[in-house]
Amino acid sequence: MAFPFSVVILCFLLAPVLISSSPVQDPELVVEQVHKSINSSRRNLGYLSCGTGNPIDDCWRCDPNWEKNRKRLADCAIGFGKQAIGGRDGKLYVVTDAGDDPVNPKPGTLRYGVIQNEPLWIIFKSNMVIKLKQELIMNSFKTIDGRGASVHIAGGPCITIQYVTNIIIHGLNIHDCKRGGNAYVRDSPSHYGWRTISDGDGVSIFGGSHIWVDHCSLSNCNDGLIDAIHGSTAITISNNYMTHHNKVMLLGHSDSYKPDKNMQVTIAFNHFGEGLVQRMPRCRLGYFHVVNNDYTHWNMYAIGGSAAPTINSQGNRFLAPDDRFHKEVTKYENTPQSVWKNWNWRSKGDLFMNGAFFTSSGAGASSSYARASSLSAKPSSLVGSMTSGAGALICRRSSRC
Repeated sequence: MAFPFSVVILCFLLAPVLISSSPVQDPELVVEQVHKSINSSRRNLGYLSCGTGNPIDDCWRCDPNWEKNRKRLADCAIGFGKQAIGGRDGKLYVVTDAGDDPVNPKPGTLRYGVIQNEPLWIIFKSNMVIKLKQELIMNSFKTIDGRGASVHIAGGPCITIQYVTNIIIHGLNIHDCKRGGNAYVRDSPSHYGWRTISDGDGVSIFGGSHIWVDHCSLSNCNDGLIDAIHGSTAITISNNYMTHHNKVMLLGHSDSYKPDKNMQVTIAFNHFGEGLVQRMPRCRLGYFHVVNNDYTHWNMYAIGGSAAPTINSQGNRFLAPDDRFHKEVTKYENTPQSVWKNWNWRSKGDLFMNGAFFTSSGAGASSSYARASSLSAKPSSLVGSMTSGAGALICRRSSRC
């Protein structure tokens, strides 16, 4: 199928240009490139019947031959994790076996694929529910692509991205994740080691960089749905549908863990849905761009933090709960106002419904917000269409996804 010239240009603009483990050094360049891609998506709204104005989706979802062009997805990332190429430069690996052996994984299982040293683009032969016996320790340059099948990682420990780089997690249903016990777990073809009890996160990012988690449905895990700590950076969390959980997303290990000052995370086009309580996200120390998300439920608060993070909230839609004591979007954690009043938290172009309100702070230092900017926000009135496909997609072969 021939693609409109503007769509080809869009994907070219989003193509990664550098692979490294350092934070994004020129955030203004990121802003400029993604601003161009968003404008291109907006122009295509009237031309592409499947266009939503969501620059990630409009980069690849209109292609009825997406299955043959799977790796094109790697060119569609935006934000701080835009350089995550996953297994783009490697072979396809097909998961045919839902079983799991943490120490001696069999070929054909998910664990066997993710521990390999070479880049791999991992897909699934059929629908399956994978109940892991221990946390899934991933190696660098891997994509887990659930498109074309209904893939559930559920009922056991889930995904750990620890001290590795260039990971794409796409199209999975991740739920009911449990703590892993003390056990040996293989993390490469030639090595396995002793692991202590894991937290029970859906996706745990520990010292990782260039990570993209996109179009996953996450719910009801033991700890966080997606947590990023210990110096992790260059992360994009996009197009996910999150429901039925308490502590949704923790970004930053502790108030005293200074390496998290380099953390840069983009949170875009997600739907924070029913049954959520708090931490969407809860941030520490670093730079966080929360842009064009749909918040339709929280019981305590939506966005919180401690240790002076920079939070740049733009073009989101916040629907407050009916409880009059929990209308506030923000929560300054365990810190007196005399201190947090100097932090840089701002709301720009957000839509507040049912009495929701955002408490801003700081003088708005331009250099600080530049490091917490990763794309140009669209009007909050478009959030509904941009997030309508959030979560794991039902992608049928030989048709648009």
